[in-house]
Amino acid sequence: MKLPCQLIVWNVLPAIRAAIAEELSNMGVSQLEAARLLDMTPSAISQYLTGKRGYRIVFEGEVKESLNQLARDLHTGQVDDLAARICEICAQIREENRLSGSCDEGT
Repeated sequence: MKLPCQLIVWNVLPAIRAAIAEELSNMGVSQLEAARLLDMTPSAISQYLTGKRGYRIVFEGEVKESLNQLARDLHTGQVDDLAARICEICAQIREENRLSGSCDEGT
C-alpha cells in the first residue's frame, strides 16, 4: 500500500517542479536562473524540461494557474517562502481530488 504522502513525494512534487520550470522557461528564464530560483541544480531543471523527471502529472485549471502565478512571482522576486507556496498548491491538488487520500488520514 502506498501512502498518499509517498505519492506526493514521488509524483506530485516532481510534477509541480516541472510545471514551474516549464513556465519559467516560457518566460525566457535560463535554466541556470531557474535552478537558482527553485534551489535546484541546472541538470535537474534540464531533466524537468526534457520530460525525464516530473512528467507523470499534467496540471490543468486552477492548479495550473496557481503554478503559473508562482512562476511569475518567482521571476519577479515576489516569493519569500517557496516551500509554503508549493505546500499551498499541493493542498489545492488534494482538495480538488486530484490525489486520492490525504496525508492526515488515519490520524
